[in-house]
Formats: sequence, C-alpha cells, structure tokens
Amino acid sequence: MTHPLDKQELRERVWRALEVHGAARFPGARGRIPNFAGAEQAALGLRSLPEWRRARVVKVNPDAAQLPVRRLALREGKRVYMAVPRLAALECFIELDPERLGRRLAVAATIKGAAAHGCAVGLNAMPSVDLIVCGSVAVTGLCARVGKGGGYSDLEYGLLRERGLVGEDTPVITTVHPLQIVPHEIPMRPHDIALDWIVTPVGPMRCGAGLPRPRGIYWQFLEADKRAAIPVLVRHPGAEPAAAAEAPADGAAAAARKPATRMRARDADAGRARRATGSRTRARQGRHRA
Repeated sequence: MTHPLDKQELRERVWRALEVHGAARFPGARGRIPNFAGAEQAALGLRSLPEWRRARVVKVNPDAAQLPVRRLALREGKRVYMAVPRLAALECFIELDPERLGRRLAVAATIKGAAAHGCAVGLNAMPSVDLIVCGSVAVTGLCARVGKGGGYSDLEYGLLRERGLVGEDTPVITTVHPLQIVPHEIPMRPHDIALDWIVTPVGPMRCGAGLPRPRGIYWQFLEADKRAAIPVLVRHPGAEPAAAAEAPADGAAAAARKPATRMRARDADAGRARRATGSRTRARQGRHRA
C-alpha cells in the first residue's frame, strides 16, 4: 500500500485509467460511479458467495454499473431495494418485488423502469436487509472504498443502521473493474462504509481489514444545504439539535426587538402625558372665562 491520496485525486486517476484502457462504457466514467466493461461477469461472480446465495432481501445502488446485479437478484427471486436518486423523496427507497413484477423484471431493474413499476416505500416500511451491493469509484483490498463524492451510499447505510435494518455483520459488496482497485491508502471517516467483498469480472476478492461500520447518521459531516435538500433528514429527530443551535439567533432577534418595544412604550407614555397636560390646561382656561 503506497502513500494516501486525496479522494478526488483518486477518482480522477481511476476515471482516466478506465477511459485510457477503453474500459468505460456509456454514459462514461467521469463524475459518476463508472459503468465498466465486464459488469455482467462481475455480477455473475456474486453467485459464488454464500452471503449472496443466502440473501432474500438486497439493497443495490441505482447506478448503471450495478444494473446486471439488480437483474440477477430479481431473476433469483430476491426482493431488491434501490434508493431514490439523491434521496429526494420522503419515501426514499423503491421496492422491486419479483413476485409482483412478473415479466417486467428486466425493465424494472433500470432507473426509469423502477420508477414506473416499483413501489416507493419509506423507512418505516423497509424490511431488514440481508446484503448490500454498492457502487464504487475506487477500492482497496483493505475494505476501503471511494464513491463519486455525494456520500449517499454512506447516508443510506446510516439511515438503515440506526433503525436496525442492517447491522455490523450485514455483508457489503461492490462490483468493479480491476482498474478500480488501487494501491493507495484510502482515508476512512466514521460515516464511510467498509467492504467485505470486491467482485470483478475475474472473480471475488475477500477484503481483509475488517473496518468498523457507521452506527447511524453523523450529523457533523452533513452540510446544512444537504440536510435541507433531503426530506427524510428534514423530518429526522436528529435534526432537532441543529434547529436548537439556531435558537440563539431567534433570541438575538427578540432582543433586538426589545429596544424598539421600549421606545414605543415611551412614546405612548409621552403621548398620554401630553394629552393629560392639554386637558388640565383647557380646564384652567374654562375656569378663568367663568
């Protein structure tokens, strides 16, 4: 393992390598989880894993590179859950049930097909997940991975973990091209999900480091605009401390309003005093005329 690189530099190197060697498929590698040559063979390699054979409910990312994985899972009778892209809806997962889909399995595994034929579900309706297949841009043999930079796979895992729908022992697998396996150390933060298996068109590779998994949502790593853009986070009880943190600003605004209130009160008192003085003066003038 050589010296660590910045995550974005790793992404750029992998995207460039896939392009140079002709291993990137439509719609291209750069800026996304790359769709790679041999994705179908990599998906078939999952069948050799006991974890895959045992799983009845699997969560698979919606990227093109894992389309063969979703189709394989549905053909084998597994229920598939895909996250809504960018978690943009409160019902943030799409359920693909092969028993209900019938002959539409192949088309339902695509992003558009899942939206048309799948069933949108919220976290409250999610079952326990037996296995996770995630997309990656770069991986190492020591369980570490880098996604495209949005952090959604980690966030989805955290949402499921805090509800007990996945656990420390839930297998996490990725399918990649061999060029995506890098010799550089990948820095892992508490919210980053570690891998159990890497599967390439050549076959599966067991990861060795056994890194700890996230235990939930790590709010300190989420920017305010991202929280606001994800409905399930807006409704999340963990968002309350952030709202509480903004309370001093409301208090400051109230404090700023107090001087104006006091000024209005003084003006009112002065007005009442002037009216009272005017009344006494008119009364005296009336007595003099009398």
